[in-house]
Amino acid sequence: MVKHIVLWRLKDNAHGNDPVTNADLIKQKLEGLRGRIPGLIAIEVGIDFSNTESSANLMLYSEFVDREALSSYQAHPEHQALLPFIGEATRERRLVDYEV
Repeated sequence: MVKHIVLWRLKDNAHGNDPVTNADLIKQKLEGLRGRIPGLIAIEVGIDFSNTESSANLMLYSEFVDREALSSYQAHPEHQALLPFIGEATRERRLVDYEV
């Protein structure tokens, strides 16, 4: 199994929205992929409430059956369709992919 975790810090203004609105929209879009991509076992998006200097605004936690499934997810058209919106709203992105 592969776990894929992404943390985002969002821009103060993107798509005419504040970061809270964009976090909600990104959460809806990503969680909308549930059950639509082969090999994607679990997907969860969390929105930070602590709002500290070291906080990310948004976190993606997902699980895949294997590395190939993660690669397929990353190339999948439904995932690719979200990237422009997320990219425009993002000022910083960090990720960790690991096997268990």
